[in-house]
Amino acid sequence: MSLKVYNSYSRQKEDFKSITPGHVGMYVCGPTVSGESHLGHARPYITFDVLFRYLTYKGYKVRYVRNITDAGHFEEEGREAEDKVGKKALLEKLEPMELVQKYTNLFHWAFNQFNCLEPSIEPTATGHIVEQIDMIKKIIAEGYAYEINGSVYFDVKKYAAGHDYGKLSGRIIDDLLSTTRELDGQEEKRDTADFALWKSAAPEHIMRWSSPWGDGFPGWHIECSAMATKYLGAEFDIHGGGMDLQFPHHESEIAQSTICNHTAPVKYWMHNNMITINGKKMGKSYNNVIKLTELFSGDHPLLSQAFSPMTIRFFILQSHYRHPLDFSNEALVASEKAFKRLWEAYEVLRILPVNEAVIDGTNPLLESKVLNWLGEFEEFMDDDLSTPKVIANMFELAPIINSFKDGLVAADAIAASTLLLLKEKFRIFLEDIFGLRSEHSTNNEMLKGVMQLLIDMRREARNKKDFATSDKIRNQLNDIGILLKDEKDGGMSWTI
Repeated sequence: MSLKVYNSYSRQKEDFKSITPGHVGMYVCGPTVSGESHLGHARPYITFDVLFRYLTYKGYKVRYVRNITDAGHFEEEGREAEDKVGKKALLEKLEPMELVQKYTNLFHWAFNQFNCLEPSIEPTATGHIVEQIDMIKKIIAEGYAYEINGSVYFDVKKYAAGHDYGKLSGRIIDDLLSTTRELDGQEEKRDTADFALWKSAAPEHIMRWSSPWGDGFPGWHIECSAMATKYLGAEFDIHGGGMDLQFPHHESEIAQSTICNHTAPVKYWMHNNMITINGKKMGKSYNNVIKLTELFSGDHPLLSQAFSPMTIRFFILQSHYRHPLDFSNEALVASEKAFKRLWEAYEVLRILPVNEAVIDGTNPLLESKVLNWLGEFEEFMDDDLSTPKVIANMFELAPIINSFKDGLVAADAIAASTLLLLKEKFRIFLEDIFGLRSEHSTNNEMLKGVMQLLIDMRREARNKKDFATSDKIRNQLNDIGILLKDEKDGGMSWTI
């Protein structure tokens, strides 16, 4: 079965075929680093981390670009076009770039706790002002943008006359153009549906750059278009983000990139659904925004305890990424228990001895069930990343694993090859693809030190031709789930 993904643009599942065979270009909208990351940020970055890992597992060479928005990001329908970074810097009495560095570091720290892989490229908006200005110039030259009082706006009405503006988000352009809502700072636009590509900076504005239209700062949407184009080209495979970004952000990206590059920018648009908290939308007005540091510490009125990053990651993967996910303290407590139960079964599996002499199992029905559940792992993931179904199969296999340990079922009930496959599939999907790891990670400096001591002892034994001791060290490590591998250059490596 080939990989199928749900394309938000076509509103259907489609076979995934990359533009360049064997290679995937993927862009995911990164954080606006004007504040600390919260629970709502965890879902998209964990979702697309799993996609990154799975595409790599499928053999693709993936260029994963995730930006940092460290300038601009003013709200199109706010009371004023204000720079979030600049405003927060004033409140915290920090230089803007000092504030940006503080929250970028916190973001990186938090998602390292979640065991998210680093993207291939992590560009910043402030590092690509030149590219944004060049893109705006091209859009003006094509006749789809206009300058007023030092600001530049995209002409949505003209674009919509010949393009499917609103298709991604399901917005009806006539409704957008006929809006009667009065908003401050909107009067200079030709139409309220037009969005800013560049905004003139008032004298007191902290973050500002020179441009052909005067000092100002970029619009939110142009930043992503410029960075995606630079690192992935005019057309690339996947653009990801939360559903809340479909309009206006992603809709605007499509419009400006299409005009500038003369082609639709993205082949597959993928969006994760939102997290609610106790049935309510997360927001400051509900006083229910939970920062990631508060989740890890338990220091929030809605939490009864601290929750580990792996519990939160597991909680998110238990629901399909396109389904709404309702957060509650009780749901996290349940996920904590479920993850503990599954990981304990995995640890039992890792140290189960394999009798290579067992070619045929003694329980064909059990063996058939095990092979069927394992075979569905990839089948489910190929069906638009159905992580909950894979986890459900793992829970079907967990009592079988435990029964081997407890002696309720003989280890030779299934063939040695099946047991080895069970070990391999659990490791690949739990660790490599889902990115889960032990709550008490064994990959720490103490273990590294012990392993280096054992490697040195084994090397010394081999140099003395003491192969019995050398083999004993390797075999006993293997029995407890640590694989020691001899490298071609004479070195040794180990994995758990």
